[in-house]
Amino acid sequence: MNSDKNRHNFSALLLVFTIFSFGLMFLRFSQIMVRGEINGEDLDGKVERLYTRNQTLQANRGTIFDRFGNPIAIDATSYKMVAVLTDKWSTEKNPQHITDAEAVAKIISQNINLSEEKVLEYLTRDVDQIEFGSAGNNLSYQTVSSIKEELEEKNLSGVIFEEKQKRLYPNGTFASHTVGLAQYTGNDKDEKTEDKQLEGVMGLEASFNDLLTGKNGKITYKKDSLGYLIPSLEHEEIDPINGNNLYLTLDYKLQTHLETILDRVQQENTPKRMTATVIDAKNGEILASAQRPSFNATTLENIDASWQNLLTEYTYEPGSTMKILTLAAAIEEGVFDPNQYYESGAIKVHGGTVRDYNRTGWGWISSLEGVARSSNVLFVRLVDAMGHDVWKEYLDAFGFGEKTGINLPNEQTGTNPYAWPLQKVNTGFGQGISVTPVQMLKAFSAIANGENIVQPRLIAKTEDNTTEEETLYEPKKLESPISKETAQLTLDYLSKAMDIENAVAKGYKKEGYSIAAKTGTAQLVDSETGAYSSSKYIYSVAALFPTEDPKYIVYITVQEPTYTEDASYGSEVVQKIYHPLIDRIIDFKEDIESDGSSENDLQYVTTPSYLDLTSSEAIKDLKKSNQQYSLIGTGEEIVQQIPYPDTPLFDDQQIILMTNGAATIPDLTNWSRNDVLKVSELTGVDITFEGEGYVVEQSLEEGSYMEPGMEITVKLSSESNGEGEASSPEANENE
Repeated sequence: MNSDKNRHNFSALLLVFTIFSFGLMFLRFSQIMVRGEINGEDLDGKVERLYTRNQTLQANRGTIFDRFGNPIAIDATSYKMVAVLTDKWSTEKNPQHITDAEAVAKIISQNINLSEEKVLEYLTRDVDQIEFGSAGNNLSYQTVSSIKEELEEKNLSGVIFEEKQKRLYPNGTFASHTVGLAQYTGNDKDEKTEDKQLEGVMGLEASFNDLLTGKNGKITYKKDSLGYLIPSLEHEEIDPINGNNLYLTLDYKLQTHLETILDRVQQENTPKRMTATVIDAKNGEILASAQRPSFNATTLENIDASWQNLLTEYTYEPGSTMKILTLAAAIEEGVFDPNQYYESGAIKVHGGTVRDYNRTGWGWISSLEGVARSSNVLFVRLVDAMGHDVWKEYLDAFGFGEKTGINLPNEQTGTNPYAWPLQKVNTGFGQGISVTPVQMLKAFSAIANGENIVQPRLIAKTEDNTTEEETLYEPKKLESPISKETAQLTLDYLSKAMDIENAVAKGYKKEGYSIAAKTGTAQLVDSETGAYSSSKYIYSVAALFPTEDPKYIVYITVQEPTYTEDASYGSEVVQKIYHPLIDRIIDFKEDIESDGSSENDLQYVTTPSYLDLTSSEAIKDLKKSNQQYSLIGTGEEIVQQIPYPDTPLFDDQQIILMTNGAATIPDLTNWSRNDVLKVSELTGVDITFEGEGYVVEQSLEEGSYMEPGMEITVKLSSESNGEGEASSPEANENE
């Protein structure tokens, strides 16, 4: 009986436990069904995420154009090729992997820069999938389409293409620090995020990042448990919004010409730093601005040489180009008489001695001759005559010690301590004050205009990609501290001074053209001693022209060049930039005036597209137009080219074409460094340079095959081989 009773109690207990457990489960399921969540997790959302797929639709970053609509920075779609070698994602009816490696290798080798044998070696490796290095990366739409069509015709599987956006700078070294860079930032894991976008990291790309950046769209759709699209269910699509466009004031043709000039001087005279800028004197538009060191924005070659934009971020003592402004202030204050004589050579002032650059002077000379000879003594006398406080007011009014407000990041203010009497008078000849090139250009605009100062600017307009509405950037003008009459007298005196015998700016005259120019030679401070160096200088020139009503201002600086037979002192190195630049500007102006058109009517020839043409068709067209060209490869179809289609093309510019199949190296003799880099860009071959100048020797013979990862050495040599240093006749001009 006890046994039966125990069994009965146990059964009753088990029944109660079962009912209790069932009750708990019922309550739990009820809670899940009613609330749709478990342990704080939304189950409906989890199911939605499980069967819902989102595909990002990438927005294009806005395009940066020059003043005439020529592209400077554009978004481009490129593709990476991947081969699937495993069959674990395939079905019998739907193969996803390589089934015929030899046939696929033949097609691929005919379209990219790899031999058939090399492609086959890739396709037979014991891995799940394989990429093809640089040869299979950054492929054009035309190349991808050609491969796809041929694979589909022969029913071959296993090759897929990953699409990606990249920022393309089709002109290479082209105002690179000013235009800037846009890159995918962050680590590799971040780059796989679908919403990742290009971000401006330098120059105007950074300053106008918000304006240029678009907004990605997306497609939302449902898939079943096997990953197949469910066609009966609606999908949601949100279109991307592309970024807005930016039009610069830069003139593509003039900028390219300036870059070429600086390349040559860099190769021949290897200065530590160079800047050259041309602005429209009336509205402040920067027409061209270049520097060295610079970098190729496409290949990023030399980018680590300097991240500093010398136009706005580099501060230095300007030297005697400051005398243009001192002269103007002295004329305005009525203390400059061109016919008044004074004793040159040296002057004791405020507890120190200021000397002319030749130290002994030229005896008693007129003030106009003092301007011609760039006499420090004269300008100290002028600062004392107008008064230190008055001169400080002029320096402030010209904009020194403050930012110009140009649309570039990290602009520096410069410094002007103006703390003790000797330093105060020294600022009159450009010593004891630090400036940036853009500050000097802003101040010179007062001399060009008289009644106002114009702010240097780089932006012409912006364009909304959605509405196509344009926003124009108007010139910003400030009141000038000098009158129009004073400005014209300053220009006339500078121009007349250039005609005086032994004038330091005599080498900057232009026959038949009126120019007001002033040179400068500024000593650099020795970092070890803290004193002015006797061997390190920044040479410069400022030119305003035509003198009767200046349209252009040109400002050039060259720091610590070496000397050659054709440039034996600093000013001659500056002239190697100055003369070809001024000649080109004058040619532009005369062309405009002769045909009655305005600058805004000018358009440049664009590069034709040779993609998908046969090599014989492309060569025939190039010869017909007398265009320089070079062919890379032995294939029959053109698959890539530089310059890119629809970008500006000059008559003397070389077009480089690459065919399908394995690439062969051309004869690089007499090629420039930039042209050789285009070969590297097209083929993925690493090229090492030795020396500066133009190609005289290459380690791989003409016609030899090139493959990505291969290293080629190219030796460069300059036409001028002069070495050593010579002292400048202006060497101590600012002491």
